[in-house]
Amino acid sequence: MTTAVYSPGDLLDVRIEKIVPGGHGMAFADGLTIFVDLAVLGDRVWARLREVKGKIAFADIDSVIEASPSRIEPPCPYVGNCGGCNFQQMSYEAQVEAKVGIIRDCLHRIGKLDYDREIPVISSPAEFGYRLRAQWHVDGARREIGYYRRDSRDLIAIEHCPILSPELDATLQQVRDDIDWASFWPDKGAIDAACGDESRVSVYSGSLGYEGEPVELSVAGEKYTFAATVFFQGNRFLIDALVNAAVGDIAGKTAFDLYCGVGLFTLPLARQFQKVIAVEEFGPAVDFARKNVANSGHQNVEIIEKSVGRYLADQRKLNIDFALVDPPRSGTEKKTVLDLIRLRPRHVAYVSCDPSVLARDLRRFLDDGYQIDSITAIDLFPQTHHVETIVRLTEQ
Repeated sequence: MTTAVYSPGDLLDVRIEKIVPGGHGMAFADGLTIFVDLAVLGDRVWARLREVKGKIAFADIDSVIEASPSRIEPPCPYVGNCGGCNFQQMSYEAQVEAKVGIIRDCLHRIGKLDYDREIPVISSPAEFGYRLRAQWHVDGARREIGYYRRDSRDLIAIEHCPILSPELDATLQQVRDDIDWASFWPDKGAIDAACGDESRVSVYSGSLGYEGEPVELSVAGEKYTFAATVFFQGNRFLIDALVNAAVGDIAGKTAFDLYCGVGLFTLPLARQFQKVIAVEEFGPAVDFARKNVANSGHQNVEIIEKSVGRYLADQRKLNIDFALVDPPRSGTEKKTVLDLIRLRPRHVAYVSCDPSVLARDLRRFLDDGYQIDSITAIDLFPQTHHVETIVRLTEQ
């Protein structure tokens, strides 16, 4: 039997069998697994191969032969070029279903976990107009502002972005009008923006002179001050739900808030624990965390400006009731996870925006005597393949 030989540019008639991590549609040909961008489960498409690596290929849709019942017309004209939203061609129900499938795929394939219980999803009340944070790229030579093209660093000029809050979208227009293009230097730059209460927007760009004035946002009964220079959760409609899912009603003597940022989880934890140890290495975030703790009136929080890995490595005997872990997208180093496990916190909440990293780290907890109590998905990022996952674990 002769195995087919494939090359970039080949056009194949394929059916999309599932949506996999990264948001690609998976299809199969003779001896070839194909990952198709901007696909919908159930589509039959002409897929044009873009890259072939052995028995794996990456492809774009040349045309749709038979559309999935879940395929819709993307409302944004930049879909397919802009690297941001890769799920706009799906109905919202299909997006949520695909994200649960991605979580399960990562748990099984990477974490080797057979988790057959329900994974409830907290959907976004708004499919568009939800984002509180954005980063725009600037090309001085072309005098344009926008986002990067998919899989490149080429700029796509954006007039309006439908997933931005109205305040941020208006700020995008204002910034574009305000730029003195004749004196813009260097040729390329970036602008960070974040929205708070009362439609106030913080804008930061070193190349354009925006200083990132602080804004305030009320979340889960607390008030937070932050700026565009630091990370804050991006879906204005789901931050309360995220805090409730991660913290819940658990209480006790001592809690960790690891990778605490500006203190989003620190303040709710301080209401429920006698002491909270919050660890963060990014100086500007630490400054806001200290300000937020001081403004809250909580006297039971210790903020440590140090990397989580270095902090945990130095600890020997701590009696920890609860550890909340909210690492960056890249996750935590293996030693950091093992150092946390060595301290044996009774309960752990792991908050992750990357299911593959989550699955990897969960395997380490389970191998060292923890069990999963629950897994909850929160759709903080409608129109994209990204999903926030909160896993609650208990020491056995």
